[in-house]
Amino acid sequence: MNDKKLLMLFVRNPELGKVKTRLAASVGPEKALEVYLQLLQHTRKVTSEIPVEKLVYYSDTVDTNDLWPNEEYQKRVQPPGDLGEKMEAAFAAAFEEGHTAVVIIGSDCLQLTPEIVLQAYHKLEQHDVVIGPALDGGYYLLGMKRLHPGLFRNKRWSTEHVFPDTLQDVERLQLSHALLPRLSDVDYVEDLDTRFLD
Repeated sequence: MNDKKLLMLFVRNPELGKVKTRLAASVGPEKALEVYLQLLQHTRKVTSEIPVEKLVYYSDTVDTNDLWPNEEYQKRVQPPGDLGEKMEAAFAAAFEEGHTAVVIIGSDCLQLTPEIVLQAYHKLEQHDVVIGPALDGGYYLLGMKRLHPGLFRNKRWSTEHVFPDTLQDVERLQLSHALLPRLSDVDYVEDLDTRFLD
């Protein structure tokens, strides 16, 4: 195992009424929680075979007895602040701890595959930054080899501006970058595969 590579997963603690709130507006909080649990299972399946160090960042509390095996996944609570501040602090900690290729993903992307995550590390060998753009204008993956705080600041999080604004910052900072396939996040009922609505 290459201990220089780190995969960080930002997840929410799966609590009724606190996950997938935009989806819950259409299908109700119970169904939204059920969908979120399936998304977590998918994300674990995608990441479990990837031969890098893995760290789950929880929104509220660390759960040592959940679907993320303790021997495979380190566990921490997300740093305080908005999403940008949380991610910046998580990347800063990773580099301070000696990692040289750090990738972050969420748990909202059903189309994510192990191959795409591995591709991110491969592209980082040749580029400063790698981004996996989402169809809604955000991104499902971000990777870098050292901290670039400008990528996390002055962003309109949870809007369609996140990816274009981030790309603009990458170009302004004159960083080399690579893009991964554009995938869909699950935020609204339209994003769901019909099997989730049975």
